[in-house]
Amino acid sequence: MNFCSHCGHTVRFAVPEGDDRPRYLCDECSTIHYQNPRIVAGTLPVSGTQVLLCRRAIAPRLGYWTLPAGYMENAETTVEAAARETREEACAEVAIHGLYTLINLPHINQVYMIFLADLIGGFDSGPESLEVALFEEHEIPWDELAFPTIERTLRHFYSDRHSGHYPLHMSDISPEDRERYFGSA
Repeated sequence: MNFCSHCGHTVRFAVPEGDDRPRYLCDECSTIHYQNPRIVAGTLPVSGTQVLLCRRAIAPRLGYWTLPAGYMENAETTVEAAARETREEACAEVAIHGLYTLINLPHINQVYMIFLADLIGGFDSGPESLEVALFEEHEIPWDELAFPTIERTLRHFYSDRHSGHYPLHMSDISPEDRERYFGSA
């Protein structure tokens, strides 16, 4: 950030008085510009014994498989964001049951919130998906999943499915986890 979005003057990067981390500060209008993590909301849509995955038509990870998910917008709840992303990416409606995985990625300022959901009706590729398909557990393209958050969510789901109990799973993904997943870039 170079300029204040409130008054247009140059900002500086410093620790404000009484704070513990650097922020962008405008000395002209005294605005402190806070930067906060982005929330990625989505669903794990289930139809019988199958889960719905989307092959990404956009970067990053173009061509890789993911659950329908994306950045939350202002003025919507996390459940609304998850349902919207599912409609946008998979042209699908879902009945959302509850938060299933909450995964923190502090090194890239993201929080993933994936909701367990039942698929209602059909589906099709949205503008951000090359294709959309239902998969049985043995058909999941594990080596072609877009993100470690998606793999972790699916592994929890298949483990929990044996007991029929789907608790909330909270975890973190570190830079080392990403490097193991993507390799050193």
